[in-house]
Amino acid sequence: MEHRELTHQLDQFLVCGLGNLGQHCVFALKEFGVRVNGINLVAPTHWDIPGIPEQLGQLVIGDARQESVLKQANLDQCRAVLIVTSQERINAETALAIRKLSPNVRLVVRSSKENLNHLLAEHLGNFIAFEPTQLPASAFAVAALGTEVLGFFSLDDSRLQVIQRQFNPGDSWCYRGSLQEFNSRTRRILCHRRGSVHPIVSLPDWEPETQLQAGDQVIYIEVADRAYTGTVSVPNSDLSPVRKRWGRWRRLRWENVKHWVLEMWQSHQQQPVRQVAIVCGAVVLALLAVGTVVFARYYPGATPLGAFYGVAILLLGQYGELFGDFEINPNIPGWLQFFAFVLTLAGTALVGVLYALLTQGMLSTRFQLTPRRPPIPLHHHTVVVGLGRVGQQVVRLLQEFRQPLVGVTFTPQFDLNVLSDIPIVRGSLKETLNQVNLATARSVVVVTDDDILNLEISLMARSANPSCHLVIRTKEQSLTDSLNRLLPGTHVICAYGVTAEAFAAAAFGEKILGLFRCCDRTILVTEYEIEVGDTLDNLLLTEVAYGYGVVPILHQRKNQPPRLMPPDEIQLTVGDRMVVLATIEGLRAVEDGIFVTAARWQVRIQQALSAEAVFEGANLIVRICGCPLNVARNLMSDLPVLLPRLLFKHQAYHLIVELKRVLVIAQMIPPDQPENHYK
Repeated sequence: MEHRELTHQLDQFLVCGLGNLGQHCVFALKEFGVRVNGINLVAPTHWDIPGIPEQLGQLVIGDARQESVLKQANLDQCRAVLIVTSQERINAETALAIRKLSPNVRLVVRSSKENLNHLLAEHLGNFIAFEPTQLPASAFAVAALGTEVLGFFSLDDSRLQVIQRQFNPGDSWCYRGSLQEFNSRTRRILCHRRGSVHPIVSLPDWEPETQLQAGDQVIYIEVADRAYTGTVSVPNSDLSPVRKRWGRWRRLRWENVKHWVLEMWQSHQQQPVRQVAIVCGAVVLALLAVGTVVFARYYPGATPLGAFYGVAILLLGQYGELFGDFEINPNIPGWLQFFAFVLTLAGTALVGVLYALLTQGMLSTRFQLTPRRPPIPLHHHTVVVGLGRVGQQVVRLLQEFRQPLVGVTFTPQFDLNVLSDIPIVRGSLKETLNQVNLATARSVVVVTDDDILNLEISLMARSANPSCHLVIRTKEQSLTDSLNRLLPGTHVICAYGVTAEAFAAAAFGEKILGLFRCCDRTILVTEYEIEVGDTLDNLLLTEVAYGYGVVPILHQRKNQPPRLMPPDEIQLTVGDRMVVLATIEGLRAVEDGIFVTAARWQVRIQQALSAEAVFEGANLIVRICGCPLNVARNLMSDLPVLLPRLLFKHQAYHLIVELKRVLVIAQMIPPDQPENHYK
């Protein structure tokens, strides 16, 4: 308790390294209304975010590893230090120097060294590290899908995904019931919009009594056992064998065969040896067919089968087996013997080429050190431009969704053993983009480290394929805003802006498990462990959700299994673990212990239709409202009565619905209506 009170007294935060990420961290921390100091090695000549100098309480120029510089920045009054320079060695040394001076300050460090981060966390304590290039990778991957999926992450052994869905008149959800009824053990509604989707102000963002209509858009989170593939397969196990065979014959029409041949030819454009083998094989088959027809018709006494074998012998170079005598046979036309000679020459050459290619293929397979990559997809695929740490993470995430992929890198020294299961194109800008079938791609993800190069590639991609899902990575918020105006409908994500919100939340001691983008807002997956004196202690989950504007998606008591999508009636106690979805404003509300929405609704219970209804109604009041049992019993014994406790709207509506199920008649009283209006 004393440590927590001391923590609240320390209202200052320190950011070491005021580069692009550091400036975004300052901006995100100021959203919490706290004082932020900064340390930078040299005086910045350019600020990527306007107004940062005015938001800094104090700017110290010097090396953050030096004790004098840290003391000048008021380290002893700081609650947390964010160490976000671009040099990981400097970040680690700074963390060690700070821990010598302040054993309790929170350390949030930029680092990609997983093993080192784990060791530092054990020895330094109150330490957390992030790799800023990996945190927003899921946002890039989800934007590339162009589907209903807005985000996905794992909790313990379960996989969850966030879905944005627009309903059609034939959907089973439409006109069936209120939104409150669609929450279940595997699903929670986050947002509802009638018409276009607007930015989320706070979570949850929906009215409980609303009935879904055609055209409505709902964003919800659900437990997903299988990865989303974007396709739906229809089983045909009930079809009869005759219908299956007929279906296969129907698929062998000339258009399909032509398309298959063209597809196979284009798939081998990067391997000319295979193209030569295909041409030679096709010529041999053509000569065999033509020769069989000619010999069957003009060779004396030849049958079709005999003509076939005879032409095959000629193509294998055995002219002497059929025309071995020096004397010309008068029964065989001379032109036919000459045609046989031509077949022998052509067959010898073509079969020789096939043998050579087969030998080359066997030798290359025998001595090949790197695995063979799959061919470049022809259509409906995703092109990932830039295969650095961000690009590789995006590829791995898209592979979980089983998306056809092709990677593009401009680095000649790219390690070919990396991402060996997707096709990769290396070379100059124009050469690579011409080879990846850009015009037929479904999505293009541009995530190189160069903002200007990303801009150039994005404009080329938009010109080649105006209908593709275009996802662009930027480092500066100003460029992000400009690209959003220049390329409407494009997903432009400022990686440092998204990451900074996670760093800022972690500075307050919260554990950030992941993040995703939703309605132009960053939603943080945050884990809490309830402590003594915590602002969450002794609250119902319904108060946490609708008071602070967050969505609890997991709750766990000590020594008990976790519960996904927990019921709102659970009361938090010390030692509980809870995972929520929250905006940065929601986390700030939890930190300050101030409800963003007040409980203002009342419930008037008018009548209970049976003695059992009286008993069950009291139990519901205790469970949903957190009212003492003796108070609830007294209330239900003296109906009609007005509940003395103010409730949140969702909480009051839930109580009304549950009371109705046990034959208790009640009604909600809005904040702007006097209670006597309902008597």
